[in-house]
Amino acid sequence: MDRRSAIRHAGIAGVLATGLAPAVQAQPVVRWRLASSFPKSLDTIYGGAEVFAKAVKELSGGRFEVVVHAAGDLMPAFGVLEAVQGGQIDIAHTAPYYFYAQNQAFALGSAIPFGFNARQMNAWMLRGNGRRLMDEFYAGYNIVSFAGGNTGTQMGGWYLKEIRDVSDFKGMKMRLGGGLVGEVMARMGAIPVDMPGGEIYSALQKRAIDAAEWVGPYDDQKLGFNKVAPFYYYPGWWEGGLELDFFVHRKAFDALSAEHKAIVNAASSLAHADMLAKYDALNPSALKQLVIAKTKVLPFSLPVLDTAFRTAMEIFALNEARSPEWKKIYTDMRNFQRDQIFWFRFAEARYDSFMSAQRI
Repeated sequence: MDRRSAIRHAGIAGVLATGLAPAVQAQPVVRWRLASSFPKSLDTIYGGAEVFAKAVKELSGGRFEVVVHAAGDLMPAFGVLEAVQGGQIDIAHTAPYYFYAQNQAFALGSAIPFGFNARQMNAWMLRGNGRRLMDEFYAGYNIVSFAGGNTGTQMGGWYLKEIRDVSDFKGMKMRLGGGLVGEVMARMGAIPVDMPGGEIYSALQKRAIDAAEWVGPYDDQKLGFNKVAPFYYYPGWWEGGLELDFFVHRKAFDALSAEHKAIVNAASSLAHADMLAKYDALNPSALKQLVIAKTKVLPFSLPVLDTAFRTAMEIFALNEARSPEWKKIYTDMRNFQRDQIFWFRFAEARYDSFMSAQRI
């Protein structure tokens, strides 16, 4: 009896018993270490890495595991780029603009002043040239990137004093999330300070800084900023839609099977969507609680926003001379944004403006 006849007549149990079935070799479990730039206490922004790791394990049936480490466990919050670039870790979860000082183009992968909102950023990355252009740039750092969440438009930070006009920024020591907005604020008179989120409360409490921004009501309330700074401004014009990214070491990614590469892509997409949904779900009640607790929630004046816009454009012009990568990516980004603003003006903006004035 030939092999095919044996299989046809014996059925599965018979085939296994006769030993005629192809040999099935157990695949080794793939284990990655992930370093986050965020503290474990923030279930939103740090939680994006946990959502990713859980999805990777479930989608792979336990054959692919990602162990998540909070900022400071393996390395400082801002040390993750160097670690993933050098292969000390397989993957990082971070905000690309943290590394603006190395090359201005990093900021374009996350948020720039008066840039995209979350939906527009997503459109550029997925259906425009965003991801392709950023990965061309990241290739110089041995990295391939995947979307790792978005915060939506952020608040404009916590202040020890009111901001009536631009002169109030003069001499103000302010914690800011990226080097780019630091340059803009410095031109407006502030003294930018760079520090991880876990250190902000203590710095405000000790008056080592006069103001600080993080993300929005849910995270900010959790970190207790309202207890040490009374004025809460909006909007965060420097972060209209901050994208977080997973930075994967190129060799680690290339070594994956096609199935595992697809799992990384699927798990990052899930984590990306989940983070924005979580912020949108949690921020409203947190903001209400902050108002009840006597937080003074105030808008930046139009003169402040106008000055910030003009100043940002001056910095962008400088960046075109400083970084050819910035110039290439920024040009594409702004061309895409012009069409997005045109479209949103007709539908989203008008609808949102009308609904914000209604009682429902």
